[in-house]
Amino acid sequence: MRTSTREDLKGKGNAMEIDVVELASELIAMPSETQTSNRAISDFLRGLLEAGGFAVEELTYIDQFDVEKVSLVAKKGAGTGGLGLFSHSDTVPGDAGWDPFTPALEDGRLVGRGSADMKGPLAASIAAGCRVNAADLNRPLVIAVTADEERGHTGAHDIVIRSQTLTGGWPQYCIVCEPSQLQPVYAHKGGGSVIVTAHGVAAHTSTDKGVSANFIIAPFLAEMAELAQTFRTEKRFRNTLFDPPTNGFNLVLNDGGTASNVTAARTVATLKLRAMPDACFEEAVQMVVERAEAHGLDVSHSSGGPFFADADGPLAHAACRATGAPHAVTVPYGTEAECYQRYMDALVLGPGNIEQAHTVGEWIAIEQLHEAVEVYTRLIGDLCG
Repeated sequence: MRTSTREDLKGKGNAMEIDVVELASELIAMPSETQTSNRAISDFLRGLLEAGGFAVEELTYIDQFDVEKVSLVAKKGAGTGGLGLFSHSDTVPGDAGWDPFTPALEDGRLVGRGSADMKGPLAASIAAGCRVNAADLNRPLVIAVTADEERGHTGAHDIVIRSQTLTGGWPQYCIVCEPSQLQPVYAHKGGGSVIVTAHGVAAHTSTDKGVSANFIIAPFLAEMAELAQTFRTEKRFRNTLFDPPTNGFNLVLNDGGTASNVTAARTVATLKLRAMPDACFEEAVQMVVERAEAHGLDVSHSSGGPFFADADGPLAHAACRATGAPHAVTVPYGTEAECYQRYMDALVLGPGNIEQAHTVGEWIAIEQLHEAVEVYTRLIGDLCG
């Protein structure tokens, strides 16, 4: 496999052809796990976008672990409105059991960490954007590549505040290029997290002087088991526009791996819920918080809202024209669209299957990568031409 996509560029002026599989492969080979800096891949992408005729704005910040992060906002063409294609450059960790950062072509698939989520979709958006000459655009095209999507959409929340390119004139339309099997997505669930902590006293059980945090938190956990059934069955917590129509209430426990002959000094329960419109999400979170407080436990919570757009609006119609899909759909997973919906008309639309994301042996169909370039090219022509 060749290792330099830029050597394969063909064209003149600020329009050029990029092999989407070669580019996606090169991006996969650049590890950019969320816990590390994405400086190297961002520098590469900046050079590629500038070679393709984009003016590129770089936004950097230092995350809570003192690691540099970089987001890019690139613009081609003049005027107002137009279209933005929004992606992220970070991935979840590579995991053991395979060679995640060595891209491989296997049976019509491109295999590697980020192939589906979302270096494949990112490559398709750049290939489409770079093949268009600025002189042919009546309205601008924006390509954004954020950091830290896998850690609370931090980069997306940052660019909507600090990007001079965006705040100086938002695109009218926004496509978030997350994998959707090239089905236009007009709504998805958000998420919330409640962290509940019980404090005990660590001691060897032979002394009978310890107090187990697990016993302290147990009555609260019993109530959460009952609440899970309430959330699953009561109509007000459901929304039948989604499959499944429930809020995905889940509980994970951590007592630090305490040995069985020691009382746990600290037990943390992490409870997760998925937000849907008109499904009493805030009430559900508050019910969990109130029960934790009633048991005298430490509690904190955070949440991100759902994404919900017009399923019959002009962007949905344009996406259906570009893909041939009969209508836009809903999905149960979340994306950065929730960050952008208050600034632009937004949809989620990208190649690949979300079921492959974050898995060992992650892959994307090569046919979908090529089709995505054509879909994004049609959207650019429709909304920027």
